[in-house]
Amino acid sequence: MKLDGIIDALARVREQKPLVVNITNYVVMNNTANALLAIGASPIMAHSKEEMAEMMSFSGALVINIGTLDSQWVPRMRFAVEEANKNGKTVILDPVGCGASGLRTETSREIARQADNLIIRGNASEVMALAGESAQTKGVDSQDASSDALAAARFLVAEYGASVVVSGETDHIVTVEGETTLSNGHVMMPYVTGMGCTLSALTGAFAAVGEKTGLAAAAVMGVAGEIAAEKANGPGSLQLHLTDALYNLTDDELTSRLKIG
Repeated sequence: MKLDGIIDALARVREQKPLVVNITNYVVMNNTANALLAIGASPIMAHSKEEMAEMMSFSGALVINIGTLDSQWVPRMRFAVEEANKNGKTVILDPVGCGASGLRTETSREIARQADNLIIRGNASEVMALAGESAQTKGVDSQDASSDALAAARFLVAEYGASVVVSGETDHIVTVEGETTLSNGHVMMPYVTGMGCTLSALTGAFAAVGEKTGLAAAAVMGVAGEIAAEKANGPGSLQLHLTDALYNLTDDELTSRLKIG
């Protein structure tokens, strides 16, 4: 899937307005919900085990983000993946801080093993730690270049049948069909918390309409980030302009700006 497929996937999201269930961290709930709304999807932040079976019966995809993990959330995540599997829904795993603690690493691996239809979206250090390679982490931030995680991403694709999106200065999308790079975005984006979490949520919206590689979401996020950065005076206003850029993004902007290889 290249440019035409990305444009078509964006149109499907806006037309179908898929419901995306997010078990995500407290830090980013507002930002990711607004990003999903801006792109045309319908977000729900559902954490209750009591309603998860019902939610997964009519939602489009499940996004699991382990950013604020604890002993209560882990069983809920496992149950949600079980219900997603029963209903044939794609699970998007954002292994925030994988490698920074044993709990994060093992929970991420457990979810990856459990999910039948899986997309993994992480930074280089997270992807490498998930695959079992040594990685440099500082909290939840990556100290590795995205290209350093290519071998790990390929391993995860082979191990779990997953699609893997490694975010960074260059995004690498690795699937069973092949590999694609994207060179959009802006150097200011890492200074806004939750940018990667936003991409994971958008990946859920695209998966819900059948785009299960992660490429379209990464392309849209990168181009929107560039547009937002051109209008922003700093990280605070970048977040504001990013929501507007997602809402207003046109086919022409994608065509003229996308740097895909």
